[in-house]
Amino acid sequence: MFKFGVSINDIKSGDKIIAIMGPTGAGKSTFIDTAVQQNGRRVGHALKSYTADVETVRYNDGKEDIVFVDTPGFDDTTRSDTDILKLIANWLEKTYKKRILLTGIIYVHRITDNRMSGAPLKNLHLFGSLCGEAASPNVILITTMWSDKVLADVGERREKELVEKFWKPMLDLGSTHMRFMGSYESAWDIIRAVIARAKARPVLLQHELVDLHKVLRETEAGKTLYGELLRLLEEQKRIAQQLREEVSKQNQTNPALKAELDNQFKQIEGLLNATVMQIQEMKIPFASRLKSFFSWKKAATHPVLV
Repeated sequence: MFKFGVSINDIKSGDKIIAIMGPTGAGKSTFIDTAVQQNGRRVGHALKSYTADVETVRYNDGKEDIVFVDTPGFDDTTRSDTDILKLIANWLEKTYKKRILLTGIIYVHRITDNRMSGAPLKNLHLFGSLCGEAASPNVILITTMWSDKVLADVGERREKELVEKFWKPMLDLGSTHMRFMGSYESAWDIIRAVIARAKARPVLLQHELVDLHKVLRETEAGKTLYGELLRLLEEQKRIAQQLREEVSKQNQTNPALKAELDNQFKQIEGLLNATVMQIQEMKIPFASRLKSFFSWKKAATHPVLV
């Protein structure tokens, strides 16, 4: 049984709820489509919504109902990172208030990425701060796209780097890692592993929003996003300065190139303004920072909802 678009009110206490998170294009929707035997039809049915919204799919494997929660990545092309965090936080907060906990979380990373930087690294940082230590044992980190022109030794080398460096903090806290080989059987090996490891516990973001009554910008995920935005702003400033200098050099010698550089400068200027707006939205007032300082220990050892 397959049902697309399950509302929070339709989720039952006996459902196994599995959230799928990771960068845009890493294969989150493809993993779900493969697991529910839709063969890509679900993605093609509403491509736009899959890049911008939290989407849910109910599937019965003959034994129990499983609800897959497909989340957008923090490098989405249609919404800002701040909007994406709000979207995910809103879903997590509403379900937690209804005493609905995630059975587990699958974090998706494409093995075709030759470097762990930019969007994949940002997504991983935000994911870690969203989950927190207590929920880490409920996480399975998976690699995808092994058959997409990746030599076995290259993929294994990248996987080794993930395990020994980038994923090590979460693995040390109890997470595990697996490969998704693109088949129905491989998807269900991962899903069964999630269910077998399941222990009812909220993620850190839920605990902070509901139990500690924090606003989003005061949470660990909010503070992590703020730091990422500051780094992005510095990079955009550096690019803008380089473009400004190039425009000045080409002012008399190459009018066509100057026009192209002017256009690029306007684009980066627009991105700068958008980043500044996000930073202002996520900036924590001094009084809230003081309050957050005294409550950080509670967040680090948050209780399990039973």
